[in-house]
Amino acid sequence: METTELLEIISRGKDSKHQFKANVTNETSLAQEMVAFSNSGGGTIFIGVSDDGTFAGLTRKDMGRLNQLVSNAASQQVRPPINPQTENITAPDGLVMRVVAPDGISKPYMDKNGVIWVKSGSDKRKATSREEIQRMYQSAGLIHGDEIPVPGLTVADLDTDYFKTFYERNFGESLDKQDMSLTELLKNMNLMKDGVLNRSGALLFAKNPSSRLPVFIVKAIAFPGNEIHEEHYIDSQDITGKLGDIFHKSMSFVLGNIRHIQGEQNVNTPGEPEIPRITLEELVANALIHRDYFVSAPVRLFIFANRLEIISTGHLPNNLTIENIKRGNSNIRNPILASYATKILPYRGLGSGIIRALKAYPHIDFEDDHNGNLFKVVIQRVIHE
Repeated sequence: METTELLEIISRGKDSKHQFKANVTNETSLAQEMVAFSNSGGGTIFIGVSDDGTFAGLTRKDMGRLNQLVSNAASQQVRPPINPQTENITAPDGLVMRVVAPDGISKPYMDKNGVIWVKSGSDKRKATSREEIQRMYQSAGLIHGDEIPVPGLTVADLDTDYFKTFYERNFGESLDKQDMSLTELLKNMNLMKDGVLNRSGALLFAKNPSSRLPVFIVKAIAFPGNEIHEEHYIDSQDITGKLGDIFHKSMSFVLGNIRHIQGEQNVNTPGEPEIPRITLEELVANALIHRDYFVSAPVRLFIFANRLEIISTGHLPNNLTIENIKRGNSNIRNPILASYATKILPYRGLGSGIIRALKAYPHIDFEDDHNGNLFKVVIQRVIHE
């Protein structure tokens, strides 16, 4: 890093990606800062710079001591250990050490006492929320939201006729002829554990998933204008049921609240929706399958005069970006749910859904909101009233 770049960063002050310390003598406090960065997207600590932007005048001897301190903190006081990079920079008054703590791939990271630290603006805080900690385990691939047990939902809550039809259609065998109990079969299919349905089993096959999972629904509202209004709307529905039911009801809601174009078809035909059906199917299915099931909130489906918005809980996982999902990259957040969704919904699970949606209708924007932990799809209504 050049001195001019250092001075520019200092002039902006500390934030969630940059911390300044005049000096460091305590391995524990440094380890906590590195843990917070590793759990929160990575960041840089500048040692030798005070919070007010003045330089502490560190020497070459200080750099030797600090390098050893950084190494000890990262290897002995962070669990699992991390590998920060250091760089010594010449400043107008002394030296500055730049310590880069990368975004971790083995979250959650903890200090030696087992405390999980995360960034909160320019400061750090202890992670105490169960959902927040679960999402860290999720990002490391150690746990998935769709495999969490749903207390109170047992085999008695299964929609047996629906599951029987699904099983026989997809596996070509009669459910009644299996030489194991239904409970054992559901366990083998990763839909149940210890006699309790997990979230995948409940969302896919329970008679009434909303009885125990009331927030995993779709809230759909059609507004007359281009803004959200609490009192004035055209249509509103809380869409509940099994995942397949939610998908089809959501599609019906959208198709019932957008225009249909007659074109050259006979006046007795229903016409084609202004947004191609394949685009709507891909985007609605993605929202249901890839949402973050650690977050207790519904998917929101808003229809405005000039656009549709589909808002899912959970920003893009791991290293996915908007640009690479447009190229077909994928990272399956809910592997059990996704594996069965290919047999229930028009979903292929190959990372090609966004490509198909854009090919059929390119007027789509995506917003990956890490701060709000949301992913928003905005579909422009090119032909609207």
